[in-house]
Amino acid sequence: MGVPVPVQREKIYYNPLAADKDVSGFRMEGEAAVSFPNGRMRMENKLDPAEGQSSNFVFWCPETFPADIAVTWDFWPVREPGLCMLFFSAAGRNGEDLFAPHLAPRSGPYEHYHSGEINALHVSYFRRRYPEERAFHTCNLRKSYGAHLVCQGADPIPDVYDAKGPYRLELTKFGADITFSVNGLTVFRWTDDGQTYGPLLGGGKLGFRQMAPLIGEYANLTVYALRQA
Repeated sequence: MGVPVPVQREKIYYNPLAADKDVSGFRMEGEAAVSFPNGRMRMENKLDPAEGQSSNFVFWCPETFPADIAVTWDFWPVREPGLCMLFFSAAGRNGEDLFAPHLAPRSGPYEHYHSGEINALHVSYFRRRYPEERAFHTCNLRKSYGAHLVCQGADPIPDVYDAKGPYRLELTKFGADITFSVNGLTVFRWTDDGQTYGPLLGGGKLGFRQMAPLIGEYANLTVYALRQA
């Protein structure tokens, strides 16, 4: 279980997420404000959280990445409650590009992403939206189509009051193995058998999701292609 050793990493994408120009090609689904007050990307909802799932959003990187990757990014929690996710290996259920025009429109509600016309994996971290999430902090890995909860681990990031940041998050997907870590501490590892929750997912797109009214900041998004050494 976990990424085999040795593995070669080749940097294939880097984005400082430091200014408007860095996200000029990104695609927003839902309504959110994106700003750079501290030289890093800040995201917050535009719609009232009372609107429920309609107030949430996803901000997609336009690049299509290979199946075997490591993704790293810096994260600062600014305001809670709320929740953060990273979607990866996101594509149409028949292998189409995520933005293929014939796929059903997506506008932020969760069902568009777990039970719509796409497949994806996603890790949810800094889960502080509901009282039970604030009382017991976990990071969750889900596989869609179907929102299958496949793995959990303890979330080491403190609440906003005590958070300093940046927290360095790393997600690796190599073959059937997926690993997630925070500041070098492994949170979970999971091996997909390719049967229980459907076939292994391949390449696709990455997207940042937030649940209102959380405010989060992000920087230094980096993607590495992984190959067996």
